[in-house]
Amino acid sequence: MKIFSCDPLLKNYHNDLILRKTCLEETLGRILPEGGSLSDFATGHLYFGFHKTEDGWYYREWAPGADKLYLTGDFCAWDRYAFPMEKKDNGVFELFLPGNDRLKSGMRVMAVVCRGGEEMERIPLYIHRVEQNPVDHSWCGVIWDEAPYAWTDSGFKPKKRLFIYECHIGMAQEEGKLGTYREFTENILPRIKKLGYNTLQIMAIMEHPYYASFGYQVTNFFAASSRFGTPEELKELINTAHKMGIAVLLDVVHSHACKNTREGIACFDGTEYQFFHEGPRGDHAAWGTKCFDYGKNEVLHFLLSNLKYWLEEYHFDGFRFDGVTSMLYHNHGLGQDFMGYDAYFSMNTDVEAVTYLQLANLLVRQLNPNAITIAEDTSALPGLALPVSWGGLGFDYRLAMGVPDMWIKILKEVPDENWDLFHIYYELSSRRPKEKVIGYCESHDQALVGDKTIMFRLCDQEMYWGMEKSSQNPIIDRGMALHKMLRLLTMSLGGEGYLTFMGNEFGHPEWIDFPREGNGWSYHYCRRQWSLADNKQLRYEYLNDFEKAMVALGKRLRVFTGKDRQLYVENQKKWMAYQKGAGIFVFNFHPTESYTDCFVPVPEKGAYKAVMSTDDYCFGGFGRVYHQTYETVEQNGNTGIMLYLPNRTAFVLEKV
Repeated sequence: MKIFSCDPLLKNYHNDLILRKTCLEETLGRILPEGGSLSDFATGHLYFGFHKTEDGWYYREWAPGADKLYLTGDFCAWDRYAFPMEKKDNGVFELFLPGNDRLKSGMRVMAVVCRGGEEMERIPLYIHRVEQNPVDHSWCGVIWDEAPYAWTDSGFKPKKRLFIYECHIGMAQEEGKLGTYREFTENILPRIKKLGYNTLQIMAIMEHPYYASFGYQVTNFFAASSRFGTPEELKELINTAHKMGIAVLLDVVHSHACKNTREGIACFDGTEYQFFHEGPRGDHAAWGTKCFDYGKNEVLHFLLSNLKYWLEEYHFDGFRFDGVTSMLYHNHGLGQDFMGYDAYFSMNTDVEAVTYLQLANLLVRQLNPNAITIAEDTSALPGLALPVSWGGLGFDYRLAMGVPDMWIKILKEVPDENWDLFHIYYELSSRRPKEKVIGYCESHDQALVGDKTIMFRLCDQEMYWGMEKSSQNPIIDRGMALHKMLRLLTMSLGGEGYLTFMGNEFGHPEWIDFPREGNGWSYHYCRRQWSLADNKQLRYEYLNDFEKAMVALGKRLRVFTGKDRQLYVENQKKWMAYQKGAGIFVFNFHPTESYTDCFVPVPEKGAYKAVMSTDDYCFGGFGRVYHQTYETVEQNGNTGIMLYLPNRTAFVLEKV
């Protein structure tokens, strides 16, 4: 396998990797006994659930543990037993309702599952819409029978170099309420386009009853959240993004599921093992959720069909897979340090989950060769972002999850003058061989209550009264400078793609706190204050403008292509320089010392022009870097340029 040539250390685990290959081949043989493609297998949503025909409606469920199933709802005045379903082979139940107007859009429906004399109400597994009753707050399945959406995005392809804007529809508005798909389309997509981000990663789309779960406790896998609007409005959002040249990724949650029974898929047929492992293995102790049994054909069928559904029905351009670490290991990675390769290849590894992730990536490639898959994994599993044919798991990218942890630790524990630039450079530039990563300073994780964004950690309460452009505040000056420097450094050096969470680009103050009993069910902290970035009197505008310029520069200099080239690191004086793409990046992190006539090595003779600086006036700086052209000089046999390096400043040079 090619994975051994990518990382020779893996040869010590030859048998483990061969086992993974064998498990994949055996699973493919089991689910595709007569050949065919994974796309042919992933068709559960086309058979199960509600389907309208010329003569009437078919409704089907897979419920092997159930004795009887009934369909009830508005259409029969909630008579629980009027419409029994026929039990067929392999645990499949079927009902035909004659008349194609028997079920209408907006009608509420529920399944009644009988097992061992017990009756249980359940939301249909493949339902496309679920709504909450505003009176008793219960959730119910809803028939959705609208005309097919008129897509106009034929031929759209995601950009190769990803600038990802992570977002949450509900909190993407300034008013203290739930935001909508339509508001996002009208108000936020233009902002994202203006900033230059070319990829949207949307959280909390798959239906979830607990809003504060950030969408990570899914109950209804085939239903787009009704909190934010209709399926057509979500499709309009995606179609509009495509017309703007913006790809849209779904934050997909296949690592676990909500344990709720009436609303979700847990115990749908009356057994705990229908979709999940039985006993303690089926319970995620840290998250209070249920863990899938990836070894069952029917679970593979359900999850792979789910991926196909979101790709084809909603035109998503790929997925960010949540909680991959939890899937890969029987202990979910809890308490594991992953300091050596032995941790990845032991009895703790869930080979069946590895096989599922390989199948998922193979399916996505079959359906859309241009689609993107990103893995959220804290364990740094070797081969995660290598092709399946090489022996990897098949993801395009892995998230560089150690980078925000590094920044938080440094900002919390290390005074500026003691920063270790060698350590910072190593953490940002190190990769698994041949594996691409998405770099980021902070995501939604760092914006939640209990943590702090970089800007809020740097400035804290001073942000409440020190962000006016007319004010003078050394804490704000430091925060502004480091906020820009850390983002520029991470964007240019930290990966083959870059991600930010909405609002962080302009240093959004405070945290995210979802409505809950403890805050009086308030939306005050569950929103984004866009007006701060639009206010000409506040410094947030500077940070927003810097982000726009930084993204544009990253694209123009093609910083995600090629390897980095370290030019110089002076740890005592706290400055460093490196080449990435077509840019020369120079950083002076020293809190007080500026350096005159500093010799900065460059890779080629010629002229170099300073094209951007974090200290530019237009970004709230002090204008100490001149946008001039510098000719190279020779010093001790080395080629370089003589520069003035102001303290707490970074700037970028481009060869003329």
